[in-house]
Amino acid sequence: MKKLLIVIVLLMLGVVLLFTSCNINRIGKDNVYVEVIDYVDTQETKLDSGEIMTRYIYNQKAFDEEGKSVEVEFSAGKILRQEGYLMLYVKNGNEVTSYEEVEWNEIPSKAQVELENYHSTK
Repeated sequence: MKKLLIVIVLLMLGVVLLFTSCNINRIGKDNVYVEVIDYVDTQETKLDSGEIMTRYIYNQKAFDEEGKSVEVEFSAGKILRQEGYLMLYVKNGNEVTSYEEVEWNEIPSKAQVELENYHSTK
């Protein structure tokens, strides 16, 4: 009986660790890729402490692994590095739930081609 209780506790601990170490906003989402351009707007929120929190709004074209384009809007708590590459996690086509910076060689080749074409025409 003691062994069964220990196994159950360890399994529960493992599940808790799994969920705290993964970002739930990324699970089951599609990925699109962008090259960061300049932010288009800012959004300021006054916190209860009186501190002002600034979010930087980005609105631009992103490309999936097949090279298909989608217009996305996302925000960040800091100014993102221009000409850096992001993998955006999206649901419902263009609703961004999370992002992470990636290297050029991590972007699928069809998306790379579209990113190059898109930015060469700007």
